[in-house]
This record gives sequence, structure tokens and C-alpha cells, in this order.
Amino acid sequence: MDFERFRVTPGERVLDMGCGAGRHAFELYRRGAHVVAFDLDADELAGVETMFGAMRLEGEVSEDASAETVQGDALTMPFPDDHFDKIVASEVLEHIPDDMRAMRELLRVLKPGGQLAVTVPSWLPERLCWALSEDYHTAPGGHVRIYTRAELEAKLKSTGFRVDGHHHAHGLHAPYWWIKCAVGVNNDGNPLAKAYHQVLVWDIMKRPLATRLAEKALNPVIGKSVVVYVTKPSQPSQPAEKPADRETADAV
Repeated sequence: MDFERFRVTPGERVLDMGCGAGRHAFELYRRGAHVVAFDLDADELAGVETMFGAMRLEGEVSEDASAETVQGDALTMPFPDDHFDKIVASEVLEHIPDDMRAMRELLRVLKPGGQLAVTVPSWLPERLCWALSEDYHTAPGGHVRIYTRAELEAKLKSTGFRVDGHHHAHGLHAPYWWIKCAVGVNNDGNPLAKAYHQVLVWDIMKRPLATRLAEKALNPVIGKSVVVYVTKPSQPSQPAEKPADRETADAV
């Protein structure tokens, strides 16, 4: 995500829905939010909780920030209406058969005027992965659909969100997944896959200028993910009283 477009301020209540290993939840925590990392996988949440504790011990977060993990189903989240200032739903909707029900839950728990950032695999890189490997998308918990950006935005609009913009990300990651799909998604020992993975780790850790420029150029073409930013509209104001209504009220 682009935190210039998805600005998180200290003290905001932010949900990371389908947090997985917690990458976004950790960044939200560093930015001073009150973070809820939500996922169905208890094992993933245990690791996230451990990392939250380590971040507190190392002084990586402010004393005013907080973080917790909650296990549950994205279709029936255990949160009140209008509860979160912001929500992240990263690489999760493509796993959910009833994705529009999940979108309605996201709308329900987000405050009016609150912002949601949704990321899903981009159509072209994902389509090539499906063509190269059946295991990539048929494994338990795998992807059940390939979104076009237009389809994703249309579904979010029909749910009640206002679409604010989008961009693509992780252009360097798409070739890695094509390699993985070609040699076997579980074949971690393949020399080419291992070598490319080392490049990605080096890029993430060091962020050298050369790879930053390369990814910026590749993102619009083969970015592995598309990020869509939407807002829950504020509650509509009460309609103005009609003159006939006033006359009736006066008569009563």
C-alpha cells in the first residue's frame, strides 16, 4: 500500500482483515494505530501476536499504540457497526467464495467517512500463474477467482463504497511466481526459484535504487497486485422538510 494515499494517524482504530503473517499490521502498529489483526488461521495469529510483543519490547512502537489479534470469519466479523477508522484487506478477497458478503461486512464495521484499502492479484500476472500451474489455485485455501480491476471496483461500488483510485504494486514479484508455477509451487529447492527469491529478499531489506526504479517501471505492466482505495460515504443528511409537511405540522 501507499501510505501517502492511505494515511494512518496515531490513535486511529485500524483493522487488518485477513492479516496472514501480519506484514501490514506491523506497519500500522509502528504508525501509532490501535491495530486489530484479524484472521481465520490461529497459527498465523500466534506468530503475529509474538511479533507484536517483540515490537513492544524493542521499543519500535509508541506507548499510546496498541495491537491485538482476533480469530474469526470474514463473513461474520465480531465487531460493532461503524467501529474502525480504516481497514486493510490485502490479498484476501480472492480466497473467499462469497466475496460480496465479505465486502458488506467491511462496509458495516467501517466508520462513515472511513477508508478501506483492498489489494488482490492483478489479472494478467494471476492468469499466467493459473495457466502454468493447476496446483497454484486448486490447493485448499487457494484462489477461487481472478479479478479484473473493473470487476473489483464494480463490486465495491455496488456494496456502497466510493472508489477513490488505484495503483499496481510488486512488479518484481510476478516473475518469481511464474517461475514457481513453472517448476512446481512447492519446489522450493529449484535453483532458479531460490536465486530469484534471494534477489527479492535483498530488495526488501536494502531497497537499492536500481530495483526501486525497475519496480516502478514494471508495476503498471506486470505488477503482481492491484491496490484499490475506497471510502464509506458519510451518513446521508435528513431530507429538508417540505412546505406541505410544515403546513400539516402547524395544523396539528
